[in-house]
Amino acid sequence: MTPDLLSVIVRALGFAALFQAAGAGFFLTAFGASVPGARSAIRHVGLSSAAIGAMVILTHLGLDAARLSGDFEGLRDQDLQRLAWSSRSGISQLVQTMGLLMVLAGLWKPLSNPAWASVGGVVTVGGFLITGHTSTHALRWVLGPLLAVHLLVVAFWFGSLLPLALVIRRESRATAAAVLRRFSVIAGWLVPLILVAGLTMAWLLAGSLNVLGKPYGELLLVKLAGFGLLMVLAAYNKWQLTPAFEAARSDTSLRGSMAAEWVLMVAVLSVTAVLTAFFSPQ
Repeated sequence: MTPDLLSVIVRALGFAALFQAAGAGFFLTAFGASVPGARSAIRHVGLSSAAIGAMVILTHLGLDAARLSGDFEGLRDQDLQRLAWSSRSGISQLVQTMGLLMVLAGLWKPLSNPAWASVGGVVTVGGFLITGHTSTHALRWVLGPLLAVHLLVVAFWFGSLLPLALVIRRESRATAAAVLRRFSVIAGWLVPLILVAGLTMAWLLAGSLNVLGKPYGELLLVKLAGFGLLMVLAAYNKWQLTPAFEAARSDTSLRGSMAAEWVLMVAVLSVTAVLTAFFSPQ
């Protein structure tokens, strides 16, 4: 296995843990008071994800030196390690780690302040704005806010799926149904912003449709297809499975669909890891 391949695998795992941790904090801030039976389990999801995410991100940062050298000998090269840790990418990952530690502090039982965990989630997501194509582009003053909106909504959506499944399992049917309805209303307004912000960023970064014939554009199309499937699943959950759950006909189908949605989102995040690690819009 090459350093590049291992790095992108670790990066994808870091994305999943990072967004899960941030989203758990957002979910508890929005719905925690309404779900006393599931709150502790959701908090543990956030704690575990934040701890794993911090370790994985620091591991990925250490691997950057190996990528710079082209082999794993770079892991022992102190000069390359200093270069990796002081780079824009290194600072970005350190900010993300700091944000995840804030999530940990906010969800730790003696403190247990979901609002603080949400602040940590915002800091974690904000780390992405420090590096990448959007941070060096002439239109970064537009691209930065678009990226922030895009990623914060992704974190809320992705990070809410496991908590929602726990709510369905641990709360009364009436409580779970009420939370599902509230979540659907919020998501109905926020989730389309993922597409709008994503397509706007892609257009500003690429400048033309010619990029669709390049690996960067092809992976963008894969992400777009994945988003389309996610929207189909979300609509099916909202219009078919949630009413069936409210009518006490089924809850396993809804939880299974949410699990499929979560796995598909992990796949899209993995494509994003490959896209941002190896390809450029230009």
